Amino acid sequence: MYFYLSILNLLTVWVMMAQLQQGGPDEKEKTTALKDLLSRIDLDELMKKDEPPLEFPDTLEGFEYIFNEKGQLRHIKTGEPFVFNYREDLHRWNQKRYEALGEIITKYVYELLQKECHLKKVTLPVDATESEPKSFIFMSEDALTNPDKLLVLIHGNGVVRAGQWARRLIINEDLDSGTQIPYIKRAIEEGYGVIVLNPNENYIEVEKTKAQVQLSSDSSDEPAEKRERKDKIQKETKKRRDFYEKYRNPQKEKETMQMYIRDNGSPEEHAIYVWDHFISQSAAENVFFVAHSYGGLAFVELMIQREAEVKNKVTAVALTDSVHNVWHQEVGKTIREWMREGMKDSTLQDCGNCVPIPAPKITKIKAISELQS
Repeated sequence: MYFYLSILNLLTVWVMMAQLQQGGPDEKEKTTALKDLLSRIDLDELMKKDEPPLEFPDTLEGFEYIFNEKGQLRHIKTGEPFVFNYREDLHRWNQKRYEALGEIITKYVYELLQKECHLKKVTLPVDATESEPKSFIFMSEDALTNPDKLLVLIHGNGVVRAGQWARRLIINEDLDSGTQIPYIKRAIEEGYGVIVLNPNENYIEVEKTKAQVQLSSDSSDEPAEKRERKDKIQKETKKRRDFYEKYRNPQKEKETMQMYIRDNGSPEEHAIYVWDHFISQSAAENVFFVAHSYGGLAFVELMIQREAEVKNKVTAVALTDSVHNVWHQEVGKTIREWMREGMKDSTLQDCGNCVPIPAPKITKIKAISELQS
C-alpha cells in the first residue's frame, strides 16, 4: 500500500515538473504517457482497501473504554489510557474515531450532570414547537428560587458542550480536570443555585436531499453565458482537487445542512437568551459567573447588550483564559471602567483574570474563588 502511494506521489511530481518545462515533442509525449498511467490507477479502490469504514460504536463499552473510580478513561481489558493512533498512518480515520468517542463522552457528561449533580435539563427556546430545532441548558432545582446566590458557568467554543471545560482533558486526564462537575458540586454544597449554559449547541445538522444538493449548485442569477464560463472553470478546478481528494477522503461523506436554533444561533445569542429568560428572572441577590475562553467574550457581549441589568444583579465574574477584546467588541467606557476597577482588587488575583464588582459585595465571591484552586 505504502509502496503504491510513494510511486503515485513520485509520478505526480514528474507530471508537474514536465508541465513546467518547455521541452520538445519527446517531453510532451512523456508527460502524456505519465498522465495516462495515473488515470489507469483507481485510487478510490486502492484507498478503500486500506481505510476501514467510518463506522464506530455508540457506547463507551463498544469502544472498550470505561471511566474508572478516579474518573480516568481506561481500556477495559488493558487498563491503558486512550490511544489516538489506533491504526497507524490513518490519521483521518483515527480523527473520526476520536470525534465519535467525544460525542459519547458528551452524552455521558450530560448523564452525570443529572444523576450526580441532580441538575434538570431545560429545553430552549422556552416556547419551542414540536418540529423546530431545540437546545437545552442544565440548572439546579433552586436556580430560580434561591434568594441568596446563583452560579452561572459558561464554557469556551469548539466541540465542548454543557458541563465540559475541555474534551481533551476529559479523555487524556480525568473528569475532574475536563468537566465543570467539581465546580457544580462545590457550589451546591455551599448553598448556591447553579445554571450551566450550553453556548455551542447552536444548530442541528440534517442530511440534504438530492433536490437540495442540486439546488445549492444551480441557484444563481448570473447570465447564462457568464455562468457557463464560471461552471467550466469550477469543473476544471474540481477535477484537480478531486484527484488529490482521493488520497485524503476516499469515502464520500454525506452532505448536510445546518438548521439554526431560534434565538440561540451563536454563543453570544445564547448567553443573552438565558439571561433574559432565566438569570434575570432568578430570585438570587448575588449572581456569580465563571466564563472560560470564548465564554468570556460571550459574557462581555452580554454586558454590552444588558449593561444596567448585569451591573445591578451580578456580584462577580471570573474570566479564565478569556478571549474577549474590549476594543474589537466596542465596549463602552462605563463597562471598561467597571472591569478595570474590578481588576484592581487584590483578593482574587489567584483565580485568573477575575472581574469582581467593587465593595461592598466583593467579599461574597470568596467561596467561588476557592473553586479555581
